[in-house]
Amino acid sequence: MMIKNYLIVAFRNLRKNKGFSAINIAGLAVGLATCLLILFFVLDELGYDRYNAKAGRIYRVDGDLRFGGNHFILAVAPDPMGPQLKTDYPDVEQYVRLRYYGGNFLVRKGNQNIEEDAVEYADSTLFDVFSLPMIQGDPRAALASPNTVVIDETTATKYFGATPAVGQILTVNDTLLYKVGGVFKDIPSQSHFHYHVFVSMASNPDSRQNIWVSNNFQTYVLLRPGVDAHKFNARLEDMVTKYMMPQAAQILGITDENFRRQGNFAHYSLMPLTSIHLHSNKTGELEPNGDIGYVYIFSAAALFILLIACVNFMNLSTARSAGRAREVGVRKALGSLRGNLVGQFLTESVLVSLLAFVLALGLVELSLPFFNHLSGKAIGLRLLQRPWLPPALLALSLVVGLLAGAYPAFYLSSFKPIKVLKGVLSTGFKTGWLRSILVVFQFSISIFLVVGTVVIYNQLQYIRHEDVGYDRAHVLVLANTRALGNRKKAFRDELMQLKGVQDVTQSSFLPTNPNRDDSPLFDDPTLDPKKAISLQCWYVDEHYIPTLGMRVIQGRNFSRDFPTDSTGIVLNEAAVKLLGWRQPLDNKLYTLRDFSGGNKSGNVQQLHVVGVLRNFNFNSLREVVTPMALFLDGDGNSIAIRLQTGDVPGLVARIKDVWTKMAPAQPFSSNFMDDDFNRQYDAEQRMGGIALFFAALAIFVACLGLFGLVTYAAEQRTKEVGIRKVLGASVGGLVTLLSRDFIGLVVLSLFISFPFAWWAMHRWLQDFAYHIHLGWGIFAVSGLLALAIALVTVSVQAIKAALANPIKSLRTE
Repeated sequence: MMIKNYLIVAFRNLRKNKGFSAINIAGLAVGLATCLLILFFVLDELGYDRYNAKAGRIYRVDGDLRFGGNHFILAVAPDPMGPQLKTDYPDVEQYVRLRYYGGNFLVRKGNQNIEEDAVEYADSTLFDVFSLPMIQGDPRAALASPNTVVIDETTATKYFGATPAVGQILTVNDTLLYKVGGVFKDIPSQSHFHYHVFVSMASNPDSRQNIWVSNNFQTYVLLRPGVDAHKFNARLEDMVTKYMMPQAAQILGITDENFRRQGNFAHYSLMPLTSIHLHSNKTGELEPNGDIGYVYIFSAAALFILLIACVNFMNLSTARSAGRAREVGVRKALGSLRGNLVGQFLTESVLVSLLAFVLALGLVELSLPFFNHLSGKAIGLRLLQRPWLPPALLALSLVVGLLAGAYPAFYLSSFKPIKVLKGVLSTGFKTGWLRSILVVFQFSISIFLVVGTVVIYNQLQYIRHEDVGYDRAHVLVLANTRALGNRKKAFRDELMQLKGVQDVTQSSFLPTNPNRDDSPLFDDPTLDPKKAISLQCWYVDEHYIPTLGMRVIQGRNFSRDFPTDSTGIVLNEAAVKLLGWRQPLDNKLYTLRDFSGGNKSGNVQQLHVVGVLRNFNFNSLREVVTPMALFLDGDGNSIAIRLQTGDVPGLVARIKDVWTKMAPAQPFSSNFMDDDFNRQYDAEQRMGGIALFFAALAIFVACLGLFGLVTYAAEQRTKEVGIRKVLGASVGGLVTLLSRDFIGLVVLSLFISFPFAWWAMHRWLQDFAYHIHLGWGIFAVSGLLALAIALVTVSVQAIKAALANPIKSLRTE
């Protein structure tokens, strides 16, 4: 009966104070909905690769190398690492290597070739390590032989429909025949790699070269149960000493002692499979990964927004204390115990929280499509099917109700009945010091989020518009042009005849594609290890530099008019700085013609510097520009076309016509270089959008509470406003009277939040080698924005109260 009475009174009070009830329920609903969205996001991020039954025992072998003045943090290892670990150590149950397929994978279907871009080499042990359920075929034999492939269910349906795919032949690039050895279920979305086709590693001769000084293979090991991965890392150090250094001595003449004396090192370690997505951002990743930092940031944002909503509830409940004071006094005079009053008020707050929770579920369902578009995910309410989640969310709503209602409940129940019934109870807002602290708290959090959002937005704009050393605008890229064969020069000649085509270059190396080649060069003909430097070695034609709008700052570009340019190189500024040359032109560097042949006589090639190129960013702006050398080479798999402004779509259509004429059976696939560049920062773009979304929610909830407080303040001072207006007070003066205390609290919030915001965003920007300056202007803009929003929120209700007819307020009682 007592609980029933609590509920009846609670519903009666909600109906009686519809406006404040709506504000409380809406604020808590938005806070809870935000928590749910972020909870779903965090659960999705933390769930990567956990579909693997043996996920806890799977590790990737990562490299940390320093050589020739460069530091490499790698997600790849040498080709013999996996097989040798399995041979030498019983602790390794199995291994599997993956390797980028590279080039075209054009599958013949009828009279057309269809391009497959999610293709990877894999060892036959793929299915022993990863949980990729096989629908057709034998997982142990599917990739055991050369020229075999396994394909996912979607690809099997695409090419063979309902016909069993195992044993069928895929014709690739018109000449290669691959036999389908199996069909596996599509890889789940929560995986750090997504491939439709795996080609047997036995088809790749590079997998059997046994070269320890080259790192090109993603290598995973499955440890036996009970093996300590941290202790096993010492075994990887043994592999360096036992296999890598002897081969380095043979090929490059570098002994282990000299190697380490020069500050070089080679370390390998195990990265847990389930940590790759959130904790790895290394060279050689299969796909762009997430960032645990964003998980922490958004989790904190969810907590803060929920706290803001709870603060609203507490503020409005205590602000309305005068309205319920007589109720408390009468109840106490009639014999109600304080515990009963606390129970009554807590019931009301829990009821508000439960109603807000129901509304929050509806808001989540409505906002999920937008949130998924923003975050690039496919999150659904199916997450609620996890057995532990619904009870946890219900418990959360109860806890929120109890926490938000605890202070108002104990505060209201503490009133003395004699004082209350005599009317001795302060209702002024100047005595509500706790309310002031809570308003400052919630606006400090909101302003912190606003500053963060402004900084992220400015950094993304900086990335988009910063001069990266080459002109990526209006450059059309044809990524795979092997189908042209020896007709690439003729293709270029025809393109140059098209009006609007400014220049064309042919190379496998572009700043926005993942193809890289890091090799050592020597400042000494004897290949003295002390004079070795490690550079990116890119092979380009003489049109490369002008087509991409790069700038030669010393010397000249390559030219076919100089036959000696076949051994010429163009260095970037970083390479010249590393070498310590003041006059780099015509200086000599040396390399091996064949790295497997060692530094024997006749295997050393002399190179001479013909030019110096201004640094350009060929990696993410998170990384500094590293040393590079360009070599003259007339071949490559990609073609970049510099277009003039004008009818770009029409020009692309004419380029497609030329392609169709010269490669009629091959699909025309193109993209713009600036789109490729922007895709490198998809994660930052998505996180920036999410941050903006949550910052807007935080401001909305904070302003909602502020609106409620101003509304109640105006109600409490109705007679005062009426008297002041009759005595000649202006509307502006009344608005200032009602607003100044609240605006002062918002200004105080600015000074409290700015130092914390500066510290947090300074830390975030350190992840970028090139970033904006965190100047006062950013804080000024953020502060003015927050202040303007708060001012509008306060002023709307204040103006309404100031414009009210004083006769109506003075004729009561």
